[in-house]
Amino acid sequence: MEILGGPYFGVAGAGESHGPAVTTIVFGCPAGLMIRREQVQAFLDRRRPGGNKYGTPRNEKDKVVFLSGLYQTDHEALLGDAGRGESKLSVEVEGARFESQGYEAGYTTGEPIAAMVLSTSKKSGDYTQFIGPKGQVRPGHTDLVKYHKSRGFVDVRGGGRSSYRVTISDVVGGSLARLFLQQTFGTVLLSSIDQVGPLRANVSLADRCQALLAEQDSVTIDADTIAAMQRDIDASVIPSIDSGFASEAAELIKETRKSGDSLGAGVEVVALNVPPLLGDPLYQSLKVRIMGALGGLNAVQSCEVGAGAAVIERVGSENNDPIRSGGYVSNTHGGLIGGMTTGMPLVFRVGFKPTSTINKPQQSVTKDLSEIDFQLEKGRHDPCVGVRAGVTLESRIAIELMNAALSHKAQSVGEGLPGLFR
Repeated sequence: MEILGGPYFGVAGAGESHGPAVTTIVFGCPAGLMIRREQVQAFLDRRRPGGNKYGTPRNEKDKVVFLSGLYQTDHEALLGDAGRGESKLSVEVEGARFESQGYEAGYTTGEPIAAMVLSTSKKSGDYTQFIGPKGQVRPGHTDLVKYHKSRGFVDVRGGGRSSYRVTISDVVGGSLARLFLQQTFGTVLLSSIDQVGPLRANVSLADRCQALLAEQDSVTIDADTIAAMQRDIDASVIPSIDSGFASEAAELIKETRKSGDSLGAGVEVVALNVPPLLGDPLYQSLKVRIMGALGGLNAVQSCEVGAGAAVIERVGSENNDPIRSGGYVSNTHGGLIGGMTTGMPLVFRVGFKPTSTINKPQQSVTKDLSEIDFQLEKGRHDPCVGVRAGVTLESRIAIELMNAALSHKAQSVGEGLPGLFR
């Protein structure tokens, strides 16, 4: 069984790249949180294919519809006005048409929340070369292992369940988690591409945040300052705090796409205004859970926390973060010590491999292991999957933080919000 998060807050998804829809069920969201469909849609718009010209040419609108778990006594506000383009459901079965409306805005009831996103831009005929035991295998892709694991009963269209499309569920569930975290603790998540192929950014999102904390002499950053950083990231041609790097990287992506190849990418993810003392040591360490969630995402090959691999070259006196009565002076530890949050920003850097599906000829096999010279016949693919990955990484951290916050509350019945430094 595949569930993100859990056991207190969990997200389950179903759907394939070229299936009719991707469906999501979110468990454990506390009652009383106001959810507006447009809030979740804003995060999905950052993830959707076709939303950035440097990603896949597949263009999906990815409009979310909420089906359960929300309510308010003003039913007109709950359902919205389908005539204004809000959620209207229509399905035809055996010649009969059935219509209903999804939820537009409501309070969470504490019951499971269900959502659906239709898939409407599909070219399933592009994948016939991968069908059956003589179907060809894309090097670097899941084609071979999934075919044999399923005993041949595998959906080859667009990668099936292994497609990046299924991260819609991550973003839907993560959106609810981040709305709760922001309203409860002021926690906000940001991400920034800091490397594409050999090109590296000169400006680090983590360093920018650390400088702001030092400037304000605080462990929190105000909402207006965070919003300004997000605007700077969004204004770049690809999502990066370093606009000059973003322009160079975009040009490299364009030229690499033309040559039929693909590129890897590095993405920074930072959670700001994180409450301290969340998480547990050892086997249910929050570091284990977040690094597992990030490292398990499609195409991810590396995951670092805080200063990452740079700590190998340091001595302890250089690497230890000084502590004063108001908090930590620096953040080499990336907001986690002993698997628990310290109140400093959570800092992760995730490395994505180049997209496996490319147009260049390669050595490969068919699914019955006959050797071939592989050449992709058709298909629409991201030349650099990291371009659209930031919001999914943010969502996975939000889900694990949400679960940790509810776990902490379950262990602290009768106490107020967690606190550490005065």
